[in-house]
This record gives sequence, C-alpha cells and structure tokens, in this order.
Amino acid sequence: MLAITLVGTVDEEGGAAVVSAGLMRGYAAHGHRVRHVVGRKRGSDPHVLVLPDDDRLPFRASGYGAVQAVLRRLAGRFPDRGFGLLSRTLRLATHPRAFASRLSGREDFDFPGTRRLLDLTPDAPDVVHAHNLHGGYFDLRALAAISARVPTVLTLHDMWLLTGHCAHSLDCGRWATGCGQCPDLRLEPAVRRDATAGNWQRKRAIYDASRLFLATPSQWLADKVKASMLSPHVGNLRVIPNGVDTAIFQPADRQQVRVDLGLPVSGRIVLLTTGSRGSMWKDDGTLRRTMARLSERPAMAETLFVAVGRDSAVAVASGARTRSIPFQHDPRVMAQYYQAADVYLHAARADTHPLAVLEAMACGTPVVATAVGGVPEQITAVSALAVRTGGVGRGTGVLVPPGDAAQMADAAEALLTHDAARAEVAANGVADVAARFDVERQVATYLNWFQDIAKRGQ
Repeated sequence: MLAITLVGTVDEEGGAAVVSAGLMRGYAAHGHRVRHVVGRKRGSDPHVLVLPDDDRLPFRASGYGAVQAVLRRLAGRFPDRGFGLLSRTLRLATHPRAFASRLSGREDFDFPGTRRLLDLTPDAPDVVHAHNLHGGYFDLRALAAISARVPTVLTLHDMWLLTGHCAHSLDCGRWATGCGQCPDLRLEPAVRRDATAGNWQRKRAIYDASRLFLATPSQWLADKVKASMLSPHVGNLRVIPNGVDTAIFQPADRQQVRVDLGLPVSGRIVLLTTGSRGSMWKDDGTLRRTMARLSERPAMAETLFVAVGRDSAVAVASGARTRSIPFQHDPRVMAQYYQAADVYLHAARADTHPLAVLEAMACGTPVVATAVGGVPEQITAVSALAVRTGGVGRGTGVLVPPGDAAQMADAAEALLTHDAARAEVAANGVADVAARFDVERQVATYLNWFQDIAKRGQ
C-alpha cells in the first residue's frame, strides 16, 4: 500500500482537475492512501486539502491565512475574477516581492506555504504526483527539496513548465531555445513585461537541482519535453494517455436520454463545449462560423446546437437554433448530453489530450475536431468523403485543420446525413476508448510505475 499525495490547482472543473480526481478515486479503490492537495478547493471531499498560501507566523497570527483559505474556496477555478481577484489583491498587498514580480513580468513563486506540502497529510507520502503547478498557489523552487525527500512525478497537461510564461506557445518556438523577445505576453498565464528569458532560465535551474519523473498524456507533448530544458530528464519520461470512466461515459438510448433532458426527441442535435469566459485556447470563432454554415444548408435547417459550458456567446452569435447549458459538475449528467447528441464538435487553438473528445467517443457520439496538439492521437481519422461513400474502415472521427469552419461544417453534415456511416464511426469510437483510454488502464499504469519507483528507491 502506498501513500500518494496528488497536487493540483483546483479539485473540480477543468481538464487537469478532472484527471486528478479520477486518478484519486482510482488509487483509493486499489487500497492506497490518497490525499489531493490543491490551491483552491471547491468541493467538500475531506481527502482534498488546501495548500496554505503563507503559513509563516505573522500571517497565521494576523488571520491572513484563514481569510485566504475562505477566499480561495469561494474563488473556485477563477483567480482573476470576483473572490479570486480579491484573494490575489490581498496577497499582492501583503507580499511586496510578489507585487514586484508581477510588475516586472517575473513569474511569481512566492508561496511559502509550499514548504508544508509533505507535512499536510497524516502519513508522509511515498509518492508525490503533481499536475498543473501554475495558477498562483505553488512555489516551483520547492521542487528540489520535495523531490530530494520523496519520489516526485510531474504530469504535464500543457507547456507551462517548458516556457517563459505561457501554457501553450501556439506557433512560437522560442521556448526551445530560451524564450525572450516574447511575441505575445497575453498568452495565458499572461505577464506584464517581457522577463520570459529570465523565467525560462530560472525554471531550468530548478529542474537541474531536482530529481523528477515526467509523464505526459500525449506523444505530442512528450516530444515538446524532449526538445525543452527538461530534456535532461527524458530518461524518466512516459506517455500515459488520459482515461475516462466508461462505466459513466457509455452509449445509451438516445431518445430516452433526450426525453430525460427535455430535448427534442426527433431531429438532429449537435453538441459543443465552450471554454471558460475569455479562454484563448478554445476556438469559439470557428464554432460560430461552423454553426452558421450548417444552419444555412437546407438539409440542416432544423438542427439543434446544444452548447455546454457557460452562457455562451458562441450559440447566440451564430444565428443558429441553439440552447445554452451551464457547465455540468455531475459527470453522469454530462454523459447524458453526449448520449443525446448525434455529433460532437470540438474546436481548439491548442489542446493536449482533451477529455471531452474521449467522453463523446465513449458515449457513441462521433467527433469532428481540429487537428491540434494531441487530438490526432485520440482520433483515428476518416474523411468526410469516406463517410459519404461508406468507407469509414476503423475511423473514429473526422479531423479538420484548425480554424477551418468550412471543413468542419462539411464533416458534420456528412455524418449527420449518412446514418449507417455515423453508426459505424460511433461503434468504432466506443471500442477504441475501451481499448486505449479507459481510466482503469490509466490508473493501473501509474500505480505500476509508482510501485517500481518505490521498490528502486528512486
């Protein structure tokens, strides 16, 4: 039995949080002692603990720590709005070095509470399994001390650990050579000034002083790691795809599910998920244009588009027949929306290994997605022409170039108007997720690795 401490920005909502939560449940189901330490806690699970912002005596005595704990819980996953903005403002007002870092463009690692990570749980962990370490809660400089005491596995969900500030570099390749002269300081997490070369150098020095085991959910991101300042650690690099719970995400009676959700029983339904308000990685513009194009076609005139994620301007601005659904915290309800749809559209500017694609496929809903990041590793691509001519083979979905609404609309129409081919693609997707992307496979792979690490004592 292992004691495992998971680390992440938040406990609920967002791809990395959902992955961490699934692994936490899986590790516990195998009898291991698990705690999830987060920067901001939304749920009520007693096994999820908040990493203190600053636990030094003056800040404990003044009540700062208690106030921040409340604000971080209320903030949820949004550090820049509402209670999150209040929490950040309070911290900057009481931590001059953090304020100076923000003004200068230097990434803020001034979180003294990180030093308590290994002391938060009743048992000293045998393994620390860290996920996203950005989001304003973790002192990256602590990796050296943590990894010296406990085997430390980093699962990358984006490129932030490889860059001078951004979670995805898009078309910029400067992260491979040292950053500096950043072409877009607005890429999340945004910085005010170009200190990206210094940020890059500081990260490299931290990794060089640390002993790390690395994992990525896609070969695409693993290849980025190999070309980065993390490359000296590639001997410890594994590709472990994200997994979904196929006991929840599975096919169901489409008509009955539609009745349960209050959706039209007849007619075509196209599902799409939208990013957080202002998210730069989701491509809402391409979704809008795709919906508009489809709605103009006579055969698609009565198609209903269901947008899940927020009260989305995507749906309203497209001029299509739409329904907006709030983000669904219950995966069983989210599964119903996949099950109710005929096709799922996934448009992104950058994506590592999106769960939404796998969830849709697991529910028997064919996917049309932009071919970015690790998405092509999830989908065995078939062309729109092959769908129309019935030659889908082992295809599980259609990939289109990023930003290409015309091809996305064409692919969606092909699937929606060719029932036999759509059913074949759907069945292929269900089988492929069961074979390659089941969460139990992901959990077992990590646990076998952890056991091997523990036996070898790093």
